[in-house]
Parts: sequence; structure tokens; C-alpha cells
Amino acid sequence: MKVLLTNILALFVIGVLSAQQPKVNQHRLEKRIFNLAEFGLQENGETERVAFSDADIDARNWVIKTLKGFGMGVKVDAAGNIIGTRQGTDSSKKPIAFGSHIDRVPNGGNYDGCLGSMAALEVIETLNENNIETNHPLEVIIFPNEEGGVMGSRAMAGNLGKSALSVVNSTGYSMGDGIMRIGGDTTKLEEAKRKKGSLAAFLELHIEQGGKLEKEKLDIGIVEGIVGLNWWDVVFTGFANHAGTTPMDARQDALLAAAKYIVAVNEVTNSFEGSQVGTVGRIKAEPGAPNVIPGKVIASLEIRDLSSEVIQKVYEAIKEKTEKIAKASNVSVKFLPLDTTAEPALTNTSIQKEIEASAKTLGLTFKYMPSGAGHDAQDISRFAPVGMIFVPSKGGISHSPKEFTSAEDMANGANVLLHSILSLDKKLD
Repeated sequence: MKVLLTNILALFVIGVLSAQQPKVNQHRLEKRIFNLAEFGLQENGETERVAFSDADIDARNWVIKTLKGFGMGVKVDAAGNIIGTRQGTDSSKKPIAFGSHIDRVPNGGNYDGCLGSMAALEVIETLNENNIETNHPLEVIIFPNEEGGVMGSRAMAGNLGKSALSVVNSTGYSMGDGIMRIGGDTTKLEEAKRKKGSLAAFLELHIEQGGKLEKEKLDIGIVEGIVGLNWWDVVFTGFANHAGTTPMDARQDALLAAAKYIVAVNEVTNSFEGSQVGTVGRIKAEPGAPNVIPGKVIASLEIRDLSSEVIQKVYEAIKEKTEKIAKASNVSVKFLPLDTTAEPALTNTSIQKEIEASAKTLGLTFKYMPSGAGHDAQDISRFAPVGMIFVPSKGGISHSPKEFTSAEDMANGANVLLHSILSLDKKLD
């Protein structure tokens, strides 16, 4: 009986505290998501808003107008990042920043990045409505071209090299041309770089883009870190020969060895404890004719994990097994590392705890989890403490028109974001 009364009292206290806290407007947040989806809306009902497109520029201008309507100072930095600033009561304190992106993959959904951006607007409007002043200045950051190479956040971290400016996206614009097109200045990219320690904290709300939260019927994911990834081309070299006249036991079939390698990647990756993933997503056989034994195959390899050490261990195990496969198949194999890499980025443990405390105050269920996808927060972590909040994705679907997160789940995440910001504002220097 005593335990029962204690639990009832605890629930009562949580309910009272939750009722006293400011809350975002769920309907308004969902409406903004739908309003944003109109930029690039096609006749078939889908939205095309790839970075640098006319629709992207129109959406950016709408966001800028909205931020200015909140009384915020707004600028576009040299990399095209939109930065809205709400002044705090103590100008000596460093800003607390939050936001995400609004560009989309071709034929993408309405929630990836967009939720974090629209929730950032909703947080500011909620603070204004409740006449809440913060000690720290607040920055809403909308990063450009996240889907095409986390361009804006990389520039802020000082990691956007000149070679990246020539990369062309599906609109036909290079990053360099795109930056100029959205109001940035490639001749002044150094000015977009933020100094280490220039932000008190950065928080990003995002849809999970996976199915764990929905499957476990949980409200909030507290992100422990964003996985690193490494890519390789794996080249198998055999001997191309006539498919009809070469006996089965005399073949040097590069594709057969590659097929066994693909199975090995799955087996080896699963042999390690943990949440690491290994993927072969691309394969090319040469000469590529039905009546010719493939003499050369180039297959991809991607490994992701929160630990660079684990990535390396999984890679070495895959390489060792693949070399045995190649030898048994009478072909050679080479692993060629590619320049597409990302270091793991752990989120700040203190911010994790504030996110947990906010979820508890709001009576929301949660779990700690890694992010298997890359995000702008990954690069921001190079110069500021970061935190990430996940909310459920229906069916674990993302990068698809079928991507969906309910209004209630979106509001839950936005409220956790709001309360975490207010809590950090009181505790951070």
C-alpha cells in the first residue's frame, strides 16, 4: 500500500509540474509542416524541394520572413545558413542554438529535417506567447543542403573544403553555385566557421528514420551519438572467358567471389556484439554480358558504428574472410578506401540528462539510442556540445513520400526540445 501511494504521489507531482510548464501548440506545428510542404508541391501531390531549387529558395524566404515576424534578427551567413537570433537578458552568455534543415531528397517526405526546423519556429513563438525571456541568446539555425552533403553545418565546423564546392546535386547546381544562389558567398566561407566553444549548446529534434520507437511504443529517443561511417570499393579481378566453353572447375569468376563476399559481409557484421551495420549497396560486373564469365567486379562496402575502433575491427574481419574467398575462387581482391567518411559524434551526456529530465516531467516514455543516419548535429559537435531528440517514424519509413510522424509525436518532441532549452538556459554558463 505504501509503495502504491508513493507511485500515485509521484505521478501527481509529474502531472502538476507538467501542467505548469509552457506547451507548444500542436495544431500550429502540424500546420507549419503542411505549409512548408506546399513549397515544391507537384500535381501528383508529391513535393520536390532539393537544395538550391526555386522551391528551396522560396521556402527559405518564408522561414526568414517568419523569424523576422517573431522579432528576431536574421542573417544568412557565407555558407547559406539561416540564423535567427532572439536576444537573452545576459549578453555575456553564449547562445543556445537549435534547428535542422528544410531541403529534401528527390521525392522525399515532409518530416525529415522539416520537423526540427518547424519545431524551432514553434519554440520561439511559444516563448513569445508566454512572455518568457531566457538568460542566453537563442539561435534558430536552418542549415542548407543537408541532404547533399551537410553543407551548412560542415562550413560552420570549418570542414567544407574547396573540392566539395564542385559537387553537383540533382538540380544541376554545384555546391559553389548553390551557395551563391541562396545568398551565401563562396569567397568568404571562412566567415561561416564558428569558433570552438562559441555556442553554449546545440539541440536538434528529428524523426527517428527507423522503427525502434514505434515498435517499442516509446515517445522519445535520446540520441547517444551519431554513427561514423567508412566506405570502400572492393575490386575482384578474375578472368573474362566464354561462358559456354569454359568448364565450371576452370573458371576465375569474379562475380561468384563477389557474391560470396556479400554474404560474408552480413555474416561477419552480425558476428560482433553491438549495433554496428555493414552494407553492400552497389555492384558492377564487367564486361556485363550474359554469355561472358565476369572478369572484374567492383562492389561497395559501408560500415557504420558509434565507435571508430569497432568499424576498423569489423572491416579487418570482413577483409580477412574476403581474401580467403578470393583465394579459394582463384581471383584477386583489393579494398580501396574512399574519401566518403564521417567520424562518430557522441552527444553531450549533460544534455542527454536534461532531455531525459524533460521527458520525465512531461510524462513521456523514452530510451537511449544511437542515430544510424548522419545529421547536421554531427558537424556542430566539432565545436559545441550537442544533443538530439528523436520521435517515432511511422513504419520506420524515411526519404519517401510515405514518411509520416503524427502531430502528437511531433508536439511531444517539440515540448521536450522547449523544456530542455529552458532547463539548459538556467544551468549553463
